[in-house]
Amino acid sequence: MNPVVAIIAPGMMGAAVGGRLVAHGLKVLTSLTGRSTETAARAKAAGMTAATDEEIAGADFVLSILPPGDAVALAQRFAPVFTTSNAKPVFVDCNAISPPTSERVAATITPTGALFVDVGIIGSPPPPKEGAGPRFYASGAHAGRFATLKNFGLDIRVLNGPPTAASALKMSYAGITKGTQALGAVMMLAATRGGTADALFAELKHSQPQTLASLQRSLAIMPPKAYRWVAEMHEIADFVSEDPAGYELYSGAAHFFEQFAHDFAGDKKEVDALMAFLNKDKKA
Repeated sequence: MNPVVAIIAPGMMGAAVGGRLVAHGLKVLTSLTGRSTETAARAKAAGMTAATDEEIAGADFVLSILPPGDAVALAQRFAPVFTTSNAKPVFVDCNAISPPTSERVAATITPTGALFVDVGIIGSPPPPKEGAGPRFYASGAHAGRFATLKNFGLDIRVLNGPPTAASALKMSYAGITKGTQALGAVMMLAATRGGTADALFAELKHSQPQTLASLQRSLAIMPPKAYRWVAEMHEIADFVSEDPAGYELYSGAAHFFEQFAHDFAGDKKEVDALMAFLNKDKKA
């Protein structure tokens, strides 16, 4: 019998992962409690089924795919439900959280009798049926159980190492990719304010064409996501906290994304300036 999977929440990644599993023959549950009509429509389009918390507790797997600041709260929400449920799902935390935060989630889940798996997602949301999707790096004693979902369209890679190895990998990778985006955006905006945007763009195009092209792709889609990355940068700062300079670096990145998110929700002055820099080679 095929497993039943629950995914919380049906955001862009969660709904896409749910749609991939549905397309491969699984029943996928989700919670729409307190969610917007847009989110409900996204879940419906993916073929996901709205369910109560008690019904979700009866699933074989519960995948937590949320903004990182919500990871612990979701575990706390479901812990009492898992405790009283006869079924004990595999709780898979797929969020961009640091190893210490992952340990907090595990400490909340495991006393309920449910199994815990630490997962880091790297990559973009998958198309519904076929084609490349993100990599699900999994660690912990029960990672092999989660890896059975490879049979239903997910790219799952089990890591050796400590139980929180997946979170450590995710923090390291995101620290490089999103940290680079923060640094690039800061300097592009500084060059714009300093009146040297044209010269900087020309020099990057001449001496760092691959770096410029990468930043053009990534920063073009960053503004609406900036609010989600604030908590992620704080998680990365926690991950590198034994290095004071590293902690300050990623705390600063968190403040930058917070400031940029406020601008995106406001007059978009900084957003427009960054887009103007990125699109300089598209001018007539």
